[in-house]
Amino acid sequence: MQKNKSLKALLAVSAVAAMFSTVGVQAQTTPSVGQTGTQSQGKTNASGKTVTDGTIDNSNSSGMENRSQAAGASGAAGQTAAGGAASGAKLSAGDEKALKDMAMADMAEVATGKLAASKAESAEVKAFGQQMVDDHGAALTKVQALASARGVTLPTELDAKHKAMSAKLEKLSGAEFDKAYMANAGVKDHKDTHSKLVANSKKIKDPEVKALADQHMPVVEQHLKAAQQMATAKSGTSSGK
Repeated sequence: MQKNKSLKALLAVSAVAAMFSTVGVQAQTTPSVGQTGTQSQGKTNASGKTVTDGTIDNSNSSGMENRSQAAGASGAAGQTAAGGAASGAKLSAGDEKALKDMAMADMAEVATGKLAASKAESAEVKAFGQQMVDDHGAALTKVQALASARGVTLPTELDAKHKAMSAKLEKLSGAEFDKAYMANAGVKDHKDTHSKLVANSKKIKDPEVKALADQHMPVVEQHLKAAQQMATAKSGTSSGK
């Protein structure tokens, strides 16, 4: 009997020891709550922030920045539209004609100026032609900008008179070209342009179109004066031969 009691007691102690041994193994393989929180600290959320409390923060700080940028762009677009509306009043028929006349004069001087810059025999005529390209090219850009803002459709090609002049000049060369160019594109065309500017300027109602005509005036006058002097000098040289 004594041996049986001792054996039962020994078996009971062994069972308890085995139970505690199993619990110990589970405790080693299962991370504690504190360890879980520590591991979560290494994670980052979608906005690039490190989470320190063991949870993931799904808020995105860049969203605020994107909304702010969008609002700024919308405001800028609104201001541009408002400005365009303020300066986009429809022009009168007379003001449209004045704008188209300036565009045609500029286009013609650029076209014939390019011919002179490449075909002229005289270095002086070549230089004059290049100046026409530069000055009237810059003026044409301003006319086109204003026309676009006001919804005016400008001519895209030369009229019949200027087409005929360009065709004639293209067939000439040497001194003959120089003389014809200075007489027509240099003197005659600038006289016609000046007369139209003076006449249109008295009728123009829109302040922006008026300002553009006033900017053209001294340039055209300077070109006409230079062309007349060159034509006179060449005429005197020819008669002296």
